[in-house]
Amino acid sequence: MANLKEVKSRISSVSSTQQITRAMKMVAASKLRRAQERITQMRPYAQKLGEILRNVSGGQGDDDASVYSTRREINRVLIIAITSDKGLCGGFNSNVFRATTALLKEKYVRQYTKEQVVILPIGKKALDNYRKRGFEIVPDFGGIFSDLSFDTAKLAAEYAMEAFKNDEYDRVELVYNEFKNVATQIMRTEQFLPIPEAEVDGESNSNTIDYIFEPSKDYIVEELIPTSLKIQFYKALLESNAAEHGARMTAMDKATENAGELLKELKLKYNRTRQAAITTEILEIVAGAEALGGR
Repeated sequence: MANLKEVKSRISSVSSTQQITRAMKMVAASKLRRAQERITQMRPYAQKLGEILRNVSGGQGDDDASVYSTRREINRVLIIAITSDKGLCGGFNSNVFRATTALLKEKYVRQYTKEQVVILPIGKKALDNYRKRGFEIVPDFGGIFSDLSFDTAKLAAEYAMEAFKNDEYDRVELVYNEFKNVATQIMRTEQFLPIPEAEVDGESNSNTIDYIFEPSKDYIVEELIPTSLKIQFYKALLESNAAEHGARMTAMDKATENAGELLKELKLKYNRTRQAAITTEILEIVAGAEALGGR
């Protein structure tokens, strides 16, 4: 049985850990509120803009179609993997890594086998992971989350867009966690470039929407479509940022609960050990008294 000093030391250690996890939960909750407000405000605008973007780009003829809608044989692929800068957020980062691996094996096996896949990691965890695994990476945007804003996000979007435009990549994919609520993140794998075609369902054909272009169709193609793509990219970063804080808050809450359960067990063990020690001392005193009485 462990001695009292060892059990007491463990109780002190677990108590300190519990204080840290409780503080980290509170910090994550504070950051989550701000991140949730940002994505809640951005999401309706970005979703509607994305719908218009797909309709406009898909409804144009070959002569005036946007360069970002161009579909060609897929040889080189750029995968943008969005993770966090820090850990202690449950399976948040590992889910991105697994989804990226699944994407390579299910959709881009030929390109992966021929080493024609490039990773653009966003978040230090993704940067470290794919650098260690020997992937060809674009390391310039790993620290975006240290100063997340539209101005910093658009730099990474512009790189992907310009590279696609110059035929460096034939397909660009986004892999990230979408924020649903504090306890739930949805893993998303989305085609960023070329612009996906508008979906058609049984009730309505979105390609039949007749838009009035103002000031002109050329302006839409040259100015608004690139801006819309950058906004879609920024939305993915905001989704991931909110999902990260939600995942960390949940993980730290669970860690705090586990520390509380462990403390209960340790305190019970401490009391039992202390009682056993007291009982042993009493028996030794009684035995000594009997020995002296026998003389």
